[in-house]
Amino acid sequence: MKDIKLQGGHLSLDQLNAIFRTIPQEMDVLDENDRVVWSSMNKHRLFKRTEKDIGKTVFEVHPGHSQKHVKEVLNQMHTGSRSTISIMITKDNQPVNISFYSLYNEAGKYIGCIEVTQPVSNLQIRGSKLRNILNVLKKH
Repeated sequence: MKDIKLQGGHLSLDQLNAIFRTIPQEMDVLDENDRVVWSSMNKHRLFKRTEKDIGKTVFEVHPGHSQKHVKEVLNQMHTGSRSTISIMITKDNQPVNISFYSLYNEAGKYIGCIEVTQPVSNLQIRGSKLRNILNVLKKH
């Protein structure tokens, strides 16, 4: 199988798929027309996506109560007045961080955005030094 050349090196398709199956963050990539062109389909997802969601607009996959805010942020990204935003919500009684990052090609043209969602309750524990030591010692 041929490697995919990336800035910083190269990866096989198997490696790329394994990365996105493994990391606990969920990601959705939107094109410049706000259509979902890719979603990580890992077991960690809080907001389920299927192959049927590919090609839909972001507004078709987000709940109605958030669409006004999503539209506002994307309009700001399209115009270049905002390139990133990070918000906190609560889902199933756990804190969740959702970040949107504008994507630009090498010429600086807006080509879409990536939405990264991650539960953060395990990151909000007091005593971070002790937690880090325990995490290093803990066998997964």
